[in-house]
Amino acid sequence: MELSVIIVNWNSSEYLKKCLRSLYSNLSNVEFEVIVVDNASYDGCGEMLRSEFPTVKFIQALKNLGFASANNLGGRHAHGPVLLFLNPDTEAKNRAIDRLYTQFQELPDPGVVGCRLLNSDGSLQTSCVQAFPTIPNQILDADLLRRWFPNSSLWGNAALFHEGGAPVEVEAVSGACMMMRREVFEDVGGFTPDYFMYGEDIDLCFKTRRAGFHNYHISAATVVHHGGGSSQKTDSNFSFVMMRVSVSRLLRRYRGGFYSNCYRLALTGTAIIRLISLGVVFPIWLIRGRAYRGDSAFEKWFAIISWGVGLEQWTRQYDVVGPSVND
Repeated sequence: MELSVIIVNWNSSEYLKKCLRSLYSNLSNVEFEVIVVDNASYDGCGEMLRSEFPTVKFIQALKNLGFASANNLGGRHAHGPVLLFLNPDTEAKNRAIDRLYTQFQELPDPGVVGCRLLNSDGSLQTSCVQAFPTIPNQILDADLLRRWFPNSSLWGNAALFHEGGAPVEVEAVSGACMMMRREVFEDVGGFTPDYFMYGEDIDLCFKTRRAGFHNYHISAATVVHHGGGSSQKTDSNFSFVMMRVSVSRLLRRYRGGFYSNCYRLALTGTAIIRLISLGVVFPIWLIRGRAYRGDSAFEKWFAIISWGVGLEQWTRQYDVVGPSVND
């Protein structure tokens, strides 16, 4: 056994089926196993796996463990020396995993290695390479600024524009597709379960870099990431706020409480500015029949302000730290 592929499912059985079909048809040069952990969604994926993919090892969690703890659970059942953490809403293209694995084996001291991710329409998913979060790159994170300054060090994704296909060292890669050695995964303590959703991938990349390993982006391997097959079933405001909650928690963990509180305060101020800007452009959207865009944006940034001043009480239920990989 050379490779263990670990997939966490939550209400994504149809995506999971396509993911596994692409995996088995695109991975031929490596001896591998597949482990699927269902995060208490009970969406029929167990029955589907027994019927169509009987060799897959299926683990049914009795409660939603969150992304981190569920991946840690899958990792404890893995036998391969190399682990691939893969989202269920991904599809490998043109022997992507073979390419990823081959180049991975040639890398010096690899920590976490990711690939090129595409959206469903074939466009580049820029989040496949990321910088570690800071107050500046979080409050300036806007599509317009990313389009104007695509190579800025703020975003940390200059590797996306590197030609030649050779691996490029980066700060962090997306959790949609992450390959690493099992011994490295165990040495750094696996995924940190302090995050219920979002932030786990950045945290893991931070830990491997801190331990002296190198994270890489391999553009020669391409995977389609349909962009939240399970999270699309979650309330959008919930996801929007939880992303910020996870960043705040990560900053508190590695930069201290003062920096984390400054981030929260800065983001609240940014949300106020965004709302003022939305108020200016909303009449234009109204005239053009696009008022729904304004309504959605208003709701999201109001939610951020509510969280920033401590009114979003529901986020506190996700402050409970889950079990570690060694439990």
